[in-house]
Amino acid sequence: MNIAPQTNLATLAQRYDAFFVDQFGVLRDDDGAYPGANAALLHLKALGKTIIILSNSGRSGDYNAERLVRFGFDRAGFDRFLTSGDVAHAILAKETAGHAENTRCLTISSGDDRNLADRLGFETVEDAALADIVIISGSEAERIPLSTYRERLQPAAQRGVPCYCTNPDRHKLAKGGITVPGAGSIALAYHELGGPVRWFGKPYPAIYQHARALLTDMAADRILCIGDSIEHDIAGAASAGIASCLVRTGILSDSSESELAAIADAHGARPDFLMDRFTT
Repeated sequence: MNIAPQTNLATLAQRYDAFFVDQFGVLRDDDGAYPGANAALLHLKALGKTIIILSNSGRSGDYNAERLVRFGFDRAGFDRFLTSGDVAHAILAKETAGHAENTRCLTISSGDDRNLADRLGFETVEDAALADIVIISGSEAERIPLSTYRERLQPAAQRGVPCYCTNPDRHKLAKGGITVPGAGSIALAYHELGGPVRWFGKPYPAIYQHARALLTDMAADRILCIGDSIEHDIAGAASAGIASCLVRTGILSDSSESELAAIADAHGARPDFLMDRFTT
């Protein structure tokens, strides 16, 4: 038995005016765009819908929007791209105003990305023993074991250095469709080592508050979140009082109905709808 009723995009478009759409696992994976995803975005826009891509990415929305276009998506297919990195920047810029240049930051990321630290004006260090703060924005666990991350971060965690995790996804899809530990798993390891962690992104409230602020006085019952993760997309939507649709691509594509039900019960949130994939 399904954990939610099956639906399609046409039915959802009749009921909702704004769509918060997850990027990874809904629109694309590391290998490229999912078939029909770009056309689905353009279809919703043609119907006058507001589309906000809502992503647990430590990089900026502008960077992600440009990358999505390089994957073959039309920029006209969405209104804004909002990331957990954007939300972290907005909050931390206020909190560190006046002393950012004296803050030494160790960034754990993918592709040597230090975007958030650079935007905030932090000094970059590579040694956790020297860091005043730690930013965890990405994972390269497909080639770096989690034990190596733990060993590198231990000196900072033992000193109680604050950690900011801008991508709470505990798992990620790597090339070839394999699942490996995500940035959230690295941040959880930091917490287990004794370090304090502050989380940004789905399922935490701030990203939904920022997303709703981009809409013009739209009632919550006219907004739908579409995602592939119960832990992040569905639980986050539920906490924000917004309806959700789980697509059967991405991180849970191989999960059985009973496994989905167990995950939903573990996180206290079930989707309002199920859809095989994000397409018209």
